[in-house]
Amino acid sequence: MTRLSVNINKIATLRNARGGNNPDVIQAAMDCERFGAEGITVHPRPDERHIRYADVVALAKVVKTEFNIEGHPDERYLKLVKEVRPAQATLVPDPPGAITSNAGWNTVSHADFLKKVVTEIKSLGVRVSIFVDPDVTMVEGAAKVGSDRIELYTEPYASHYHEDRESAVRPYIVAAKAAHDLKLGINAGHDLDLHNLKFLHQKLGHLDEVSIGHALICDALYLGLENTIQLYLRELK
Repeated sequence: MTRLSVNINKIATLRNARGGNNPDVIQAAMDCERFGAEGITVHPRPDERHIRYADVVALAKVVKTEFNIEGHPDERYLKLVKEVRPAQATLVPDPPGAITSNAGWNTVSHADFLKKVVTEIKSLGVRVSIFVDPDVTMVEGAAKVGSDRIELYTEPYASHYHEDRESAVRPYIVAAKAAHDLKLGINAGHDLDLHNLKFLHQKLGHLDEVSIGHALICDALYLGLENTIQLYLRELK
């Protein structure tokens, strides 16, 4: 069964727009779990424009499903992972000022760095996932540095889904097969929504987890958070 992890960054963005604590990020995470989410994802960035580091520490005390912390593995991120000990750390190659993730790791050119980071995080008892493009070489590189999973960057799939969904999903099928053969777990995320999720799920036979934030929170404005989470779960069954 593929788990749905809800990325709550956008809830924090809304809170930060006015200051104060409305909406309450901690309560929202607990509600997501109560409504059926099987994981909570956050991606704290250095400028704390959405999720704050204090949020991550507070969330770790209440999240009962799988807690996933995404981020660029700089010194601050590694300190946070060491303090919180989430179920999963997802390594993303974001520069400090990035609006959102826009590419996967080059696991070949960054192999030495990634191997050191992966070893350090796994020594804490935390599962490691590396964010990669749907490229077999990058998948193989993730396995070589000791990662437990990969997260496939799905923005290219989402962008071309309505033009030619078979062509859009093809490289993901190949990459997922390579990952499965290498005994890597398979996650996916970025621009997945109620239109394109089911097809990706049907085509990737060993998909462990999808992380969805922006589209899910946008849908919740119209459909309600509980109903939206149930609709996304339905696409994964």
